Amino acid sequence: MRFLIRFLCVYVFVILANTSYSQCVEKVNSFKPGEKIYYEAYYNWGFIWIHAGDVLFTVNQKVYNNRNVYYFDATGNSVKKYDWLYKVRDRFQSMVDMQTFNPVWAERNTQEGSYKAYEKYEFNPNGKIKTIVENSTKPYKRDSLKASSCTFDVLSLIYNFRAINFEKFKPNEKIPIKIILDNQLYSLYVRYLGKEVIKNRDGKKYRCIKVSALLVEGTIFKGGEDMLIWITDDDNRIPVLVQAKILIGSVKACLSKVEGASHEIKAIVK
Repeated sequence: MRFLIRFLCVYVFVILANTSYSQCVEKVNSFKPGEKIYYEAYYNWGFIWIHAGDVLFTVNQKVYNNRNVYYFDATGNSVKKYDWLYKVRDRFQSMVDMQTFNPVWAERNTQEGSYKAYEKYEFNPNGKIKTIVENSTKPYKRDSLKASSCTFDVLSLIYNFRAINFEKFKPNEKIPIKIILDNQLYSLYVRYLGKEVIKNRDGKKYRCIKVSALLVEGTIFKGGEDMLIWITDDDNRIPVLVQAKILIGSVKACLSKVEGASHEIKAIVK
C-alpha cells in the first residue's frame, strides 16, 4: 500500500519544467482557484486490480510574503478497509508566485504504516533552496541546496505541466525536468508521444496528449521510461490516467471527478 500512495503523491505526475529564468511558464489558464480533481488509485498484481487509495488535488489563492501565490494541496489516503493492514495519510502542499510561477514554498507531511516523513522547502530568488528533512530513519536536518532556474517541487511541477503548450513539440521529442525530491536535485525528462483517445475506468472516452516519463531508480521504481501519462487535449490539460510499472506489479491513477474546472472539458468524446 505504501508504494501505491507514494506513487500517486510523489511520482504520479513527474513532469516538465521550462528553462526561462524569470518566467517559468508562458501563460497559466488551464486551472484556477477553486479547482478540485479527484483520483482513484489501483494496484495490480497478476490479473487483479485493487482499489487501494484515493487522492485529491486542490487549487486556491493566498498571499505569502506579500506575494499573490497559487496554493496547491494534495492529499492521499488508503481506503479505510485497508487501514488495519497499512494505513496511509499523505499530504503535500506547495505555493508558486502567480506572476512568474516560480515556486516559493513546499511541504510534505506523510504517514505510511509506521513510517513518517516531513520535508519543507523554501525557494529563494538567488537560487538557494532552504530545506528541512526528518523521517523515521533520519534525524532532523537543515540544509541549503543550490538549484538552477525553474527547479520545482513535485506538486508545483504538476501544475507547471498543465501550463505547457505541447503543440510546440514533435512526437518522440524529449523535454527536460528539474526537480527537488527527497532533498536531492534531479535532471530528468519526459517524452512527448503524440495524441490518443483513451477510455477511462468510468467508461468515458477522452482525447488526450500522451507522454512518458523517465523515473528515478529506487525502492519503488526500476528506473527508465516506465510511466505513461494521458492528459486532456483541451484548455484544461487535466491528467486522466497515469500508469507505471513498479518493482512488484503495477499501479495506476484514474480520474474520478473534476470540480471548478477553468474551462469546459471539451476532450470528452461524445
